[in-house]
Amino acid sequence: MNEIMKALLQRRSIRSYEDKMVPDELIEEVVQAGLYAPSSMGRQNAKIIVITNKALRDELSALNNQIGGWPEGNDPFYGAPVVLLVLGKKGDGKEKYDGSLVMGNLMLAAYALGLGSCWIHRAKEEMTMPLGKKILDQAGLSADEWEGVGHCILGYPKGDIPAAAPRKADRVYYIR
Repeated sequence: MNEIMKALLQRRSIRSYEDKMVPDELIEEVVQAGLYAPSSMGRQNAKIIVITNKALRDELSALNNQIGGWPEGNDPFYGAPVVLLVLGKKGDGKEKYDGSLVMGNLMLAAYALGLGSCWIHRAKEEMTMPLGKKILDQAGLSADEWEGVGHCILGYPKGDIPAAAPRKADRVYYIR
């Protein structure tokens, strides 16, 4: 099986990470893959904010947890040390689609490089709150122009990569 098909079929969401930072070189390779995702009309409107600062990562996790309604102390980022925050340009009508393609590329690249990843929601809500606006401001972006699409968390998986669940029947229809 070629490596691309292997990544497509074997990549899984990882929900437990080692307490070990990912080297900048690997983060940059994952980000580069995200930047090469297809985009509507080739506009390349999605943006990525790389968060490796532990204090900011923990603050964002706490906010995400609060939005999710879980008990205090829960970590919706599952201990992953890196958060890639994907943003979409408001008002073009394609922000969630373009951002979703970026997210897919990020997760596949992470797998190909031996890293774990998982899509974490609630980025849209976060970017409307003071912490989200602060993050956008630090990146030189405006909450009026950009909205969160998702977080791609990255790290080294703790334990084995889970096997894929069997695929459900009746999901493909051919009209010839």
